[in-house]
Amino acid sequence: MIARSHSVYYCALVVAIGGFIFGLDAALISGTVRFVTSEFGLSDMQIGTVVSAPGFGVIFALLVTGFICDKIGRKKTLVLISFIYIISAVLSVIATSFESLVIARFIGGLAFTSLSVAAMYIGEIAPSHLRGKLVSIIQINIVVGLSIAYFVNYGILSFSESGHPLVTSLGIDTHTWRWMLAVEIIPAIIWFFLLLNIPQSPRWLIMKRKEAKAKEIINQFNNTTQCDDEIAQIKESLRSHDDKASFLVLFRSLFDTKVRSVMIIALTIGIVQQITGINAIMFYAPTVFEQLGIGTDAAFFQAVVVGLVSIVFTIVAILLIDKLGRRPLVIWGLATATVSLFACFWGFHSATYSLTDQALITLAAEINIGDSSSMANVIYQSDVEFKDALIQIMGEADAKLYESQILQSAASINANLIIGGIIGFIAAFHFSIGPIMWVLFSEIFPTHIRGVAIPVFAFITSFVSYLVQQFFPWQLSVFGADEIFLFYAICGAIGFVLLYKIMPETKNKTIEEIEMLLARESQPEKVALLKREA
Repeated sequence: MIARSHSVYYCALVVAIGGFIFGLDAALISGTVRFVTSEFGLSDMQIGTVVSAPGFGVIFALLVTGFICDKIGRKKTLVLISFIYIISAVLSVIATSFESLVIARFIGGLAFTSLSVAAMYIGEIAPSHLRGKLVSIIQINIVVGLSIAYFVNYGILSFSESGHPLVTSLGIDTHTWRWMLAVEIIPAIIWFFLLLNIPQSPRWLIMKRKEAKAKEIINQFNNTTQCDDEIAQIKESLRSHDDKASFLVLFRSLFDTKVRSVMIIALTIGIVQQITGINAIMFYAPTVFEQLGIGTDAAFFQAVVVGLVSIVFTIVAILLIDKLGRRPLVIWGLATATVSLFACFWGFHSATYSLTDQALITLAAEINIGDSSSMANVIYQSDVEFKDALIQIMGEADAKLYESQILQSAASINANLIIGGIIGFIAAFHFSIGPIMWVLFSEIFPTHIRGVAIPVFAFITSFVSYLVQQFFPWQLSVFGADEIFLFYAICGAIGFVLLYKIMPETKNKTIEEIEMLLARESQPEKVALLKREA
């Protein structure tokens, strides 16, 4: 039975809430790193494991997401995902050890497929002239979730230090990180109930030979007399394909020469989106800003700024994506992101670190810094060298616990250049490759393989994201901030060159038209012709 009539805008907004919860989960954990590290005595690799556990979980979920989407439909898959978010959030709040917290967050990662399934669903219900804007709603929900999480983290941290009577009675001072993670529970429950009242994807219904229901939904969404033409196009796209084909058969079809160019484009953009380091900054935002020597409170505040910038530039992207097109936004946005990352590299590379006699006296009055006389007035040329010296004097646990406070006294760094670089990168990412990757995923794959293709390439993106998250704390300790940002900048430059050469324009085309165009692009001699047509 079809759910109560709703507009395509309403259904897209409901489905895109999955992006909001994803963003909330991603940013909430960024504020807990220092507290969880202290409570459970975590190493760099263990910190990375806690933060990246959802990224690891989604890898496994994506192996079966395509099968589940095609078996029970996009809607029911999303309902299942929302329930998993609820379970994960509750288990994270009550975690009593490093292991239990990792397991809880791993379970949450099984729900991170909400992004790929939401993109699939919206891409299938949206008219071609609205698809770019509607799929981009996922990205804006992600950044709204990120921003609210940064605000919540900053607010809870400030409140925990305020001395208010409720701080002690509610345990906010001793369980700060648990209160941060608890914020996710309420929106996850709301999303679960909202999803119960949206219709199935009409394209999935046609795949299941339920044409009457599909026709009703298409008329409801598009309000058009061209419903029969749209159904005919979908059926033509599916005609030569077996809707009962196994996952393995559908997976093999991804290597068909007819979709070769689609696969190359999806692989490139899927890797580039994550290997430029967006989730290192988003998932470790306060940690990144603490490296500037601005202190913990200021670092949390800068994370709030990152969230606001993300929202503003994602909105700009949504407003322009169907006007300027996908290609120019991705290409020139990625170029700007690369320049911004190089600015961050240069700022960290030129920094020095030194503790004066007065600084050591001041720190000794506040924390147990040990016999630090050997560090007095010594100029360290890198953050790695300086942190290693601290660890030798204070021990690893205390050095990490007080790192932000000590860096605030020692760093001689062009903080404005680095902050500008980070903000520029965040703006460029959310103006381009951030939202547009999901738009492209929703429209470039032929209908008969989209249930497999979107999860497969989301799997690739998630795997790269997992590696970035898992190893960032270790990279920061071993290689330093400058080399990390240089690596991200180089990856961005390579991605710019590749996408400049291969990325087509897909705006204002139906999924079936894009399928035909990209099938022709698989023939190298026609690439130039296709770009002129677009």
